[in-house]
Amino acid sequence: MAKDVSFASTTTDENYIADLARFTERTFLTDSPVPFGAMVLNTETGERLIRTVNNSRKENDATCHAEVRAIRLAGKRIKRPILKGYTLFSTCEPCPMCMAAILWARLDRVVFGATIEDASWHCHQIHIKATDVVAKSDMKCVVTGPVARDRCYELFTAPVMTKTFEYWRNNRT
Repeated sequence: MAKDVSFASTTTDENYIADLARFTERTFLTDSPVPFGAMVLNTETGERLIRTVNNSRKENDATCHAEVRAIRLAGKRIKRPILKGYTLFSTCEPCPMCMAAILWARLDRVVFGATIEDASWHCHQIHIKATDVVAKSDMKCVVTGPVARDRCYELFTAPVMTKTFEYWRNNRT
């Protein structure tokens, strides 16, 4: 059984997370702002395969989290469901559903910014750490985070997101 495999980040990880935070922040200029972004990179070369954001509300699909979308789009792009040789970066620690998808896709590694606890201050979360999901699995994935946590948490506290979270709470649609 896999152990808690959380490792320290590198400067490169911090740069990738900062880039992803800037990309995710662009949603603040749309009518569907979200703080959740994800991207898949080639683990060896750092070449970006895909970058996306949470799209649950626009797609009317509760499973359309950024990490799941990134996995789906990456698999389509490389024409296979197994993403061994790739790393997933996320602005927030993957929820249990997303972490399970990461494991099933056989990603080498996941690097995240804000934590599940950070997100839960603003929206509903399932309070199970990504490392706990890995520990309960016979599949392996290195979990690194939080990385650039303050920068990613800013996505949750931006004025446009504060208004959006309030709207979501008051209009449970």
